[in-house]
Amino acid sequence: MPPLQRADLIFPVARMEFVNLIAHYYRGEMGRMTSWRDRVDRTSNWAITVVAAMLSVSLSTPTAHHGVLLFAAILVMLLLAIEARRYRFFDVYRSRVRKLERHYFASVFSPSDAQDDWMPGMADSLRRPEFSISLAEAMSRRLRRNYFWMFVVLLAAWLLKTTSARLQTGGREAEFVHSVGEWLGNSALGPLQGWMVLTLVVAFYAWIIYATFRHAHSEGELAHGDVHV
Repeated sequence: MPPLQRADLIFPVARMEFVNLIAHYYRGEMGRMTSWRDRVDRTSNWAITVVAAMLSVSLSTPTAHHGVLLFAAILVMLLLAIEARRYRFFDVYRSRVRKLERHYFASVFSPSDAQDDWMPGMADSLRRPEFSISLAEAMSRRLRRNYFWMFVVLLAAWLLKTTSARLQTGGREAEFVHSVGEWLGNSALGPLQGWMVLTLVVAFYAWIIYATFRHAHSEGELAHGDVHV
């Protein structure tokens, strides 16, 4: 029996060996994708916890300052940036898994739709891993999925807090402001006057709305089906 060559010990030479290789590789990529998906979900859970805690602190006490809600928006924005970074890693492994499912496993069930040009792209991704989406696009996706509604809730609570001089304290009914001047006075934050705070809030939420509803490019794996994170 001739001695085995180095290539025979590394690369599959039979069809069954190739099938086993694909199965183990798919399982490994699924594991990494699931791990990063868990990290993405954890960040969303942290953001929801921050929103709930800050709402409780701000709205449950009449003397609580409205700046608590602005601070909550900053914290949620920080968590959004962290989640967007994690989502970019998740998207790398998700795109590989989807390529295997769409080009290999789908072809097993429907050989007539088989395509043979997907392996070079998979090989390039393994040799030189690169992010398939930008940080801005990742933030936009996460805003559309979860974070936009958190910011809307914080904005509604901030408007309620700044337009209410008193929120049912001592059993009395809530008292609301009756002029723009009173609202601007309530919106002041430390050395910042009310109009300055209002300008910053409007600019911030204008960016949130733009980043959320800007045109999303349906390319890559997003162009194949609507079921995606």
